[in-house]
Amino acid sequence: MDRMVEITNVTKTFGDITAVDAATLSVDRGDFLTIVGPSGCGKTTLLRMVAGFETPSTGDIRIHGKQVADVPAYRRSIGMVFQKLALFPHMTAAQNVAYPLKMRRFDPKEIPGRVERYLDLVKLGGLGDRRPHELSGGQQQRVAIARALSFSPDLLLLDEPLSALDKKLREEMQLEFRRIQQELGVTTINVTHDQREALVMSDHIVVMNDGVVQQADTPVALYREPGNRFVANFIGVTSMFPATVKSVDGSPITVQSGSALLKARANGEVLALDALVECAIRAEQIRILDGDSDAFDNRVEGTVEQRIFEGDRVVYAVRVEDLADSILYVFDHDPEQHNEYPVGGRVHLGWNARDLFAFPSLN
Repeated sequence: MDRMVEITNVTKTFGDITAVDAATLSVDRGDFLTIVGPSGCGKTTLLRMVAGFETPSTGDIRIHGKQVADVPAYRRSIGMVFQKLALFPHMTAAQNVAYPLKMRRFDPKEIPGRVERYLDLVKLGGLGDRRPHELSGGQQQRVAIARALSFSPDLLLLDEPLSALDKKLREEMQLEFRRIQQELGVTTINVTHDQREALVMSDHIVVMNDGVVQQADTPVALYREPGNRFVANFIGVTSMFPATVKSVDGSPITVQSGSALLKARANGEVLALDALVECAIRAEQIRILDGDSDAFDNRVEGTVEQRIFEGDRVVYAVRVEDLADSILYVFDHDPEQHNEYPVGGRVHLGWNARDLFAFPSLN
């Protein structure tokens, strides 16, 4: 694949604080990459270094094989959409979209056609004469996208542009961003703390924490094969509980948590006998059983402590005394029958060994 962006061993420090620590990753031409992680993990600092707004303390960032620092800002073919959209309030939507074209001295005869094209692309045809305050939040977002794309940049950088929108509009705009990116084929790096946004929009995802790249992979691989405890816990609704390794002969391994013996997968880790581990299981992999079933490798019993109705699903928090009194989160998998398990009621839970990850304990 043709590499558009190459980040090699990049570290950024601010005094005694290391914001980004030895980050290495690459982005192929036409790819949509999302950098995701909690607040303060270094993702925005990394994006700002790609944009040339910050200089790495050590390491190398190249776009099209050229170091970012060697290319003057006005010659960088980079479009950006920020959390604060920074639309010019005194300009119309069309004038906002035209602004970067004028700054780059496009042929004045060409500008109206390009503006119209990109307003149509973001489904704002006919609204070019409106000023930002006359547009909804989602429409303002689309103007910002059109402005960032109007000069056909090689690279589009997105810095949490959807975080200020309400949930429904944010989810709609996630699909819109993806549609536009695929239609144009523009290489895109997106920064967000929203894991759903990362999974929905991306070809590849980078998970960061404390300035360190934890894992980089496709959304499916990242979700199904988390590389460590942090990734498993950050992506998806995951329950964690402590355990001790009791058998490492073959696969799956056997672990003990409280009084329960469970089958689990080490996921490539070399775990010693009696090693302390933390087990991770995703909510959708656990089933609420009608009784004690032999269909699953692992079976436990617990007490429903919470029942949370979310419209398209019900989430149960179940306390399992035999798992060192741990709480397991479980999604309702019976939407047609709408079985209801009351708070305080006892339920049987089951899951398979391949869905229970055992990671070395941090303690």
